Amino acid sequence: MIPIGDDVPGERFPFVTYLLIGLNLLVFLFQLSLPQEDLRALIFTWGVIPRDVAAWGSDPSVLLTLVSSLFLHGGWFHLIGNMLYLWIFGNNVEDRMGHVGFFLFYLLCGIAASLTEVLLKPGSALPTIGASGAIAGVLGAYFLLYPRARVILLVPVFLFFFFTVQVPAVVVLGFWFVLQLFSGVAQLGVYTESGGVAYWAHAGGFVAGMVLMPLFRCRRRSPLRYVYQCGSHKD
Repeated sequence: MIPIGDDVPGERFPFVTYLLIGLNLLVFLFQLSLPQEDLRALIFTWGVIPRDVAAWGSDPSVLLTLVSSLFLHGGWFHLIGNMLYLWIFGNNVEDRMGHVGFFLFYLLCGIAASLTEVLLKPGSALPTIGASGAIAGVLGAYFLLYPRARVILLVPVFLFFFFTVQVPAVVVLGFWFVLQLFSGVAQLGVYTESGGVAYWAHAGGFVAGMVLMPLFRCRRRSPLRYVYQCGSHKD
């Protein structure tokens, strides 16, 4: 099942969401222009290498990779999958946080996601890249802000035959989070030289999104049946 939209109307142009999608696309096109050896060097220089970040005291510059890695991707499917989730869920979270707040929130969730991977795999010399940790934070915020929203899922039946269903966001995103946890546990202690999906970064980003969301100013712009109540904040 593939999410293709939701039923929450946006009330402002999601400038930062589209900016992030554009930046990720531009960086990926730049990656495609590089020879294979240069691309490998780029990823090993600007991706998060847990072993190096864990020993950051010897080279503090490696901390920059906690941000730079968020704009690198390993292929078209990696990029398109991440950008699809950002496009569907990012606009509504940005709507509730404002442009600047959402941008800072996105970066902090991405950093938290990468640090989760470092914490659990401190000896790994494989680079971690991709926006999925930051986007997982967006999903965590959406999970709290719009639990009763309906996520539109595309369900393949056979070859080119599909149908759509609408499922509550709390079910879709809750299932997604549990899947990351189980996959992460299964991955613990398994060594591979070819890398893989950073499930713990996803889980860490999701939790960071839930924890950080209340710290950013919420605006009651969307229908009240969808939203998290933001304490004493008023428009």
